[in-house]
Amino acid sequence: MRAGVTLAILLAMNSTAFAGGDGFSIVIPGRAGVPIIINGIDASYAAVEGDWGLSKGTQVQPTIYGGRYIDPVPNVGHYYPSAGRVPGYGRLEVEPPTNRRLPQPAESYHQSWSSQSAPLPAQSNVPVDPPEIIYAPQDPRRPDFVPRRPKNLPR
Repeated sequence: MRAGVTLAILLAMNSTAFAGGDGFSIVIPGRAGVPIIINGIDASYAAVEGDWGLSKGTQVQPTIYGGRYIDPVPNVGHYYPSAGRVPGYGRLEVEPPTNRRLPQPAESYHQSWSSQSAPLPAQSNVPVDPPEIIYAPQDPRRPDFVPRRPKNLPR
């Protein structure tokens, strides 16, 4: 019994070493509709065989079974106006004749916006008899205490 459990544990521990070995892998895209391109071949849902992974010391060309070739430069037809040809799709440009009747000119339209600050209040002068200065009380227990005497009091 113990030998069987020990053998099962040893086999389970060694099976992880063969997980990315010399076998093949099936490529499944992470997002639907986004192909996995390997060396110009769409390898989505195909079997890929080769030396992959960060632990491998050499680069081996992978073999892809079931992939399809992708054209690196798709043939999308170009339109060059200098060639004088009409594009195969798109809107149809119609050049009006030069002697056609022109529409009436539009009436003139003008609109403007502006902004400005509110006018400042009149400057007031210093009052003739300003209020007396009130000193904050000082704490004689503080080490930096210096007794002050107001300047406007008679001696």
